Amino acid sequence: MKMPSSSSTAAKAIWDKLAKLDRKSLAELFAGDERRVEAMSQRLEFDLGEAGPMGLLLDWSKTHLGDAELSAFEELADVMGFGSARDALFGGGIVNPTEGRPATHGAMRGSGTEADCEEADQLLQRMGMLVTAIHEGAFGEVKHLIHIGIGGSALGPDLAVDALTRDLKLVDVHVVSNIDGLALEQAFAACNPETTMIAVASKTFTTTETMTNAASALKWLADNKVDDPSGRVVALTANPEKAVEWGVDETRILPFPESVGGRYSLWSSIGFPLALAVGMEDFTAFLAGAQAMDTHFREAEGRANGPLLAAVGDLYYSRIRGCQTRAVFAYDERLGLLPDYLQQLEMESNGKSVTVSGEPVDAPTAAITWGGVGTDAQHAVFQLLHQGTHLIPVDFIGSIAPGDELDPAHHKALLSNCFAQGAALMAGGNMSADGKDPARGFAGDRPSATILVDDLDAATLGALIAFHEHRVFAGAVLMGINPFDQFGVELGKKMAKEVESGEGDFDASTKALMEAAGLG
Repeated sequence: MKMPSSSSTAAKAIWDKLAKLDRKSLAELFAGDERRVEAMSQRLEFDLGEAGPMGLLLDWSKTHLGDAELSAFEELADVMGFGSARDALFGGGIVNPTEGRPATHGAMRGSGTEADCEEADQLLQRMGMLVTAIHEGAFGEVKHLIHIGIGGSALGPDLAVDALTRDLKLVDVHVVSNIDGLALEQAFAACNPETTMIAVASKTFTTTETMTNAASALKWLADNKVDDPSGRVVALTANPEKAVEWGVDETRILPFPESVGGRYSLWSSIGFPLALAVGMEDFTAFLAGAQAMDTHFREAEGRANGPLLAAVGDLYYSRIRGCQTRAVFAYDERLGLLPDYLQQLEMESNGKSVTVSGEPVDAPTAAITWGGVGTDAQHAVFQLLHQGTHLIPVDFIGSIAPGDELDPAHHKALLSNCFAQGAALMAGGNMSADGKDPARGFAGDRPSATILVDDLDAATLGALIAFHEHRVFAGAVLMGINPFDQFGVELGKKMAKEVESGEGDFDASTKALMEAAGLG
């Protein structure tokens, strides 16, 4: 399927109309609509069967979106073929035109064509059998897994394992992505080689950083007298033949389809470390939560569609208000790695400068995503948010249920700070005695959105990640760009190999650096 280009006449007319709309302050928007909170908030509730109920609240009322803006964006969605693009995503259509591929990550959790979902179920069962075999001692006592990958092959597993294993872990997982040997050495130091397995996650099974780390991990096992080191390796890849060539037995290769992109691959065998850490029951609940969000995204229309509304807010601030960044603050220690995960998901997907038809884009695409964990960030970066010269839309994410068993005062203070920051960004004011000291003044009228989940369990985490995947896709459709290719990472990889080999024609500065480091 070919999505319309953002340079189409009809789309440009809508963007022009959006740019000319009166810009009301947040205070004016609330004063002019007593139902604003109800209109701009959405409570999503799902019955996931064995996984139980799940609920989350999406509140976009503290953004500058009004009815006129939303109506214009709904019109834009029609012009840009949002409905047909969404159908193509779940129907196996070519939504990655530069590479001529569908994007079937949804099928990995049961949202796709019948054939794709059947294949995904077979692959899930294959992974489940291996996970069960490991838990039941088929590979001896396994206490640790060193998961080696990079990009989406590492960020997703790292986030999910960190979020869901705070209370209980069946296997201790260490995710290593950096080619810096210190990262791998730290994992070695935390593991007993006799009770450790290695997972090598690479779509192509040729990624330089991953395969270098994998070879060193295999040598570590051999150096520590582990019998049959290669027999402790599990391969997670879309290129099983390459894994066999590398020495992994077919019984320990967990494939996933070529049509599943790296940053969308957590639902596939790339999720093996999560399944090994928490068990297949929780991993299945993780998939069920994501599938529930898929259903909402597929069925809800216009402003009632949560991920679409979030994408509308993103585009409004980047293209109409000129905001170059978007901040994400998780008021939950378990989501400490979420900003890192979203950086890749959003910036690698929508950090593009041409449309699907190859034309230069005529407006900004992805904002620069950054963030941190509350309340830590309040004492670090919130000064700029409140009193700096940049207008930065903020997402706050929290859980009604605490992740700890300490005095409830901890969680009460955590959520109080979360809600207060959004209120303060909007209200502004002056904290001096006479209300006139400019150094103590806050301009206010600064936007934020809040995502509040009932509890952070496997299903909810799945839904939260799927929400952001669909948010990215919806934004890409409205901009007329392809979110599923990532050629921007290839040039640096190519030149890194040239630097390492000492070949290539480099600028004077790079040559000097190579010489200083002994790489010339």
